[in-house]
Amino acid sequence: MSRTAAILLAAGTGRRMEGTVPDKVLATLAGRPVFAHSAAAFMASTVADLYVVVYRDQRQMLALSAIAPTPSLLIRGGRERQESVQNALAALPGDIAYVFIHDCARPLIRPEQLVALHKIVQIEGAVVLAHRVTDTIKEVRDPSSGHLRTLDRSRLWAMETPQVFSRELIVRAYARASERGLSLTDDAAAVELLKQPVALLENAHPNPKLTTPADLAYIEFLATALGDSHA
Repeated sequence: MSRTAAILLAAGTGRRMEGTVPDKVLATLAGRPVFAHSAAAFMASTVADLYVVVYRDQRQMLALSAIAPTPSLLIRGGRERQESVQNALAALPGDIAYVFIHDCARPLIRPEQLVALHKIVQIEGAVVLAHRVTDTIKEVRDPSSGHLRTLDRSRLWAMETPQVFSRELIVRAYARASERGLSLTDDAAAVELLKQPVALLENAHPNPKLTTPADLAYIEFLATALGDSHA
């Protein structure tokens, strides 16, 4: 019987946090580490049979091992996100058919979204949580000239995580990216190299990424205002 794995990425350096917290995925959010919110959502959804927790260093590994969902493999990440994902994919057992890839700096993921993504990936082979772009977006081809081009925002979507794929597809996709020497920050971008379609699941709920010190206060506000549905 095929199984599903969830890759929980926690190895980012958090450079843009400007040293306000030693480790952003271990920072306290609504009384728990940021990482624990993502882990709890996955556990509540029951979509994953196995977790692969990608850590940065030995100190972080020890902290994450105490709060990781079970059963978990702990895998050391690489210098870039892409390398961390590939390390995790290489560690998967042979019976894994589907893979969630989630940046644990997005702690407001909801269990019902994970269940919906799991259903879609079994039909489509690739699906990404995303939201529509509401701002007016300009393309600046030459900043010195001041010439702008307005993009059609009805066609623009902002990518989030989790991103979910058939295991065979995402392994092939990252192999292609490596062959071309590309460094990607988005898993769906790897699948695009194979010219494979990727389904979108529109997210009606805030799912911001913790990137800067101001984000922590904002996400804390959201977690408190919306309630923690997977406490």
